[in-house]
Amino acid sequence: MSIVTLNDRAVRSVTTFGSVSGGSMVFIKKLTASSDGTLSFVDGASSVVFDSTYKEYLFTFNNVHPATDAAALTFNGSDDDSSHSYDVTKTTTYFYAYQNEAGNSTNLVYDANQDLAEGTGFQNLAASIGSDNDQGLSGYLRIFNPSSSTFVKHFIGETHISSHEDLALHFYIGGYFNTTADITAMQFKMSSGNIDAGDICLYGIV
Repeated sequence: MSIVTLNDRAVRSVTTFGSVSGGSMVFIKKLTASSDGTLSFVDGASSVVFDSTYKEYLFTFNNVHPATDAAALTFNGSDDDSSHSYDVTKTTTYFYAYQNEAGNSTNLVYDANQDLAEGTGFQNLAASIGSDNDQGLSGYLRIFNPSSSTFVKHFIGETHISSHEDLALHFYIGGYFNTTADITAMQFKMSSGNIDAGDICLYGIV
């Protein structure tokens, strides 16, 4: 067996690299909040695609700012094409890590109070978001195969916020919509007050 050591000179001398095939992100829709109570992505409405076209969908959150201090950003799905009632049954798990600006308080917490066990309510993506002008939330939520007629619909989310207590808080959320019906719409809202500002974008993953 031979061992090859790479250094700057060796890397500079390489003329070709092998290619690796993989998926790509297809931009679908951006919603920009301006004191909105809810932001909704409904398949077939306003150029939104959220069906069997893609096996995975990605929502990104860019500097989402609450109007109310210490609010939580929440989400839910709809499997009702007519009324779009956002009340799909979910089972979830939720934990977070934090550190304060002074660097003298840090922790990793599993928060059972934020879990849903066959619950139909909105699920928190993050809590305690600060409403100061320089505070807010960024992150993502991935939904897998929302149009499957065989499997439940898994999701994974990760967000980071500057909190109302001046903490750096990083949240992790996972779970599934416990239904084999199509999830045809997704809605986001604050637990209290409006979404003051920020962008939520939807992508399909090829």
